[in-house]
Amino acid sequence: MNQVKQDSQINLLKGMTFPALVLDSQDRIKDWGRYFHPLVNHNGNTTLTELFDEWQFLDNKRLAAARMRDKRYLFLLMKQIDNDNILYIGSETQFLDDLLSDAHKSEKLNRALDAIIENSYDGIYITDQQGITLYTNSAIERITGIPKEYYIGKSVDQLIKRGILNASVTHKVVKLRRTVSVVQDNYAGKETLITGSPVFNENGEIEQVVTNIRDLSDLNELMHELTKVNELNNQYKQEIEKLRKITSKDGVVFVSDKMKSIYEIAERISDIDATVLILGETGVGKDVLARNIYNRSIRSKKGDFIKINCGAIPADLLESELFGYEGGAFTGANQKGKPGMFELAESGILFLDEVGELPLQLQVKLLRALQEREIQRIGGTKPKKIDVRIIAATNRNLSEMVKSGDFREDLFYRLNVIPITIPPLRERREDILALTDLFLTKANEQYKFSKEIDSRLKEYFFQHDWPGNVRELINIVERLVVLTDNQLLSINDLPEEYRPDKLDQSNYHSPLTLKEAVEKAEKEILTKAAETYQTTYEIAEALDSSQATIVRKLKKYRLKVSEKNR
Repeated sequence: MNQVKQDSQINLLKGMTFPALVLDSQDRIKDWGRYFHPLVNHNGNTTLTELFDEWQFLDNKRLAAARMRDKRYLFLLMKQIDNDNILYIGSETQFLDDLLSDAHKSEKLNRALDAIIENSYDGIYITDQQGITLYTNSAIERITGIPKEYYIGKSVDQLIKRGILNASVTHKVVKLRRTVSVVQDNYAGKETLITGSPVFNENGEIEQVVTNIRDLSDLNELMHELTKVNELNNQYKQEIEKLRKITSKDGVVFVSDKMKSIYEIAERISDIDATVLILGETGVGKDVLARNIYNRSIRSKKGDFIKINCGAIPADLLESELFGYEGGAFTGANQKGKPGMFELAESGILFLDEVGELPLQLQVKLLRALQEREIQRIGGTKPKKIDVRIIAATNRNLSEMVKSGDFREDLFYRLNVIPITIPPLRERREDILALTDLFLTKANEQYKFSKEIDSRLKEYFFQHDWPGNVRELINIVERLVVLTDNQLLSINDLPEEYRPDKLDQSNYHSPLTLKEAVEKAEKEILTKAAETYQTTYEIAEALDSSQATIVRKLKKYRLKVSEKNR
């Protein structure tokens, strides 16, 4: 009866128009359905390799993938007919071909991406959102001197603790959810630009962080060589200015919004003849702004820019300098007389610098000149009409001087028509590095040098309060260029009174920055440890750090293990 049932099932198989096979226990083909009749020329007891070009069992023989000529099939075990025969029902499918094609394409794309990352000149460092290193390329070995395999599986916190990293860009990217860039010295002492970018998943969550590490020492060396041969110098300056969004107005360089606003005002009032009063501390650039207004005005084409420092000329001579004198007006006077600054500035601009130093008796005469638009020489009998625009400047508080009776109130209001206050450098720190680059370039050109400033000295310049403002900054940059033998100017080249450890912090208007405070505490701890322990290994063990980090930190702060402990 079982034989009859089996024969019936096989006969039913032969009538099937879709792929169907009966295999015996030895995986030989016992029979097949009508679907295969046009494709094969022989009957049963055929091996799989005789009928199919490819055959592969899957999932413990519950599935099978096969290919015959240009067609692919997927077979499913449907029924155990008896102890020796198994029925497989299949389906012709393009899915396997497409899947295989996609797999090949994905593999090819992955190889290309791996090649691009691996051959990148910059270091590529990929972490998950927790800061665990997933992948890095060979360039990181060149930049840090540490094999790339060392990083895999380690968290950025571990690398910071061991002194390999100074700070984590990954954590900043995760916190801020945007691209973050920092410049820092790495484990090998090289200046690097580190840029971390977030990779978001479909839910908007940060899945990975891709960090690009660029060795700036190579770039600095290349820039130095290009400067030496005077190639691409102008293009380099223009690109740097674009990157830093530096604005230049007639040789004046600034970045801060405060200064942009001031020079926009200066541009708007350049052809308005109202009196301008420029206020600000010593050295902020009041005379530069006054000359900028003149250069932009129509008066620059008709008359001169005449400057007089009211505080640098003795009071008894200041009147004759301002208003001139007639021949023989006083003993020693030129017999032909002499025109004053008002007459020399005819049709132009007269810049009264340090106007707060004017004696009271001269303030009266200046007020009359402003009100009546006329002057009278010393010893003269006839007034003379003048066409002069007045720009005044002072570092003193004229309002307080008016209250104390040292400055005439009516003159103050006559001068204070368009007041402009230039903030000190400590209130517009964004301008410090741009000005530093400008003054360094000018000093190099003037003295035929090609010196550069390292990152730590730039950071010092940025943090310093500059009580003398722009004038003081110009002075120290020129001083370093002229007196320092090193090609790369560093914080160690600063004059004694500017050294960070010599400065009286009480002179600062703001407290120590976090980085300065950390470095100060770090130096104190290392100093005590160097006096207590005999080797850098003992110091590393006592401070729970690596010996390499201790050596680097001791070198940074110029500390040595005390010889008396050896």
